[in-house]
Amino acid sequence: MTTTVITTLPHFSNLSRGIFVRPNFSFPFSPSRRLAGNLASSNMAAAAAAISPVPKDDLERIAKISATIRVIPDFPKPGIMFQDITTLLLDPVAFKDTIDLFVERYKHMNISVVAGVEARGFIFGPPIALAIGAKFVPIRKPKKLPGEVISEEYSLEYGTDKMEMHVGAVQPGDRALVVDDLIATGGTLCAAMKLLERVEAHVVECACVIELAELKGRDRLGEKPLFVLVSST
Repeated sequence: MTTTVITTLPHFSNLSRGIFVRPNFSFPFSPSRRLAGNLASSNMAAAAAAISPVPKDDLERIAKISATIRVIPDFPKPGIMFQDITTLLLDPVAFKDTIDLFVERYKHMNISVVAGVEARGFIFGPPIALAIGAKFVPIRKPKKLPGEVISEEYSLEYGTDKMEMHVGAVQPGDRALVVDDLIATGGTLCAAMKLLERVEAHVVECACVIELAELKGRDRLGEKPLFVLVSST
């Protein structure tokens, strides 16, 4: 398994696939990602910083974030390598760096609503929303929201599921950021985007801490921009 630090360019709005650059370096890691934690002090870090448009400080922060994410084999079922962000949350510096990197990206994009996808989007979304002066709207599984809702169905490997949002929480013309901890197949992010677009909000971008690149969820988003900090393959 390989982890890749995603690097980004300045915000050019005319990029057809969104505001990101494909990974330009990677390094192996053990299930605990300890090797990733050594990136900032290694020769590889120096080489990466030399060729990357991203400030060295950002690369170091992303490497430290990657090092705190634990991988649990065969959870919740055999064959799954679960990306556990609870260990990231145990490290106040890494958690703050995660939020800060998102805030630095979005603070000048005139985002008016941050939509967090159940459930771990509720961890990262609210602090981002507070920092950039946006409202936070939870996107939840069925029968979790008490008020009137609109629903959007999406496909699973076997069957379907739904995401729901409160009616009136998002207004026409709102500029929305969709936040989750991880993108795998992209089904929940697509459902969240469709809910927002149905009420005539403009989805500016989707943001995740982790991308499971081999599942190609990015492709499912079509032309909608996706920003991630760490990509695992």
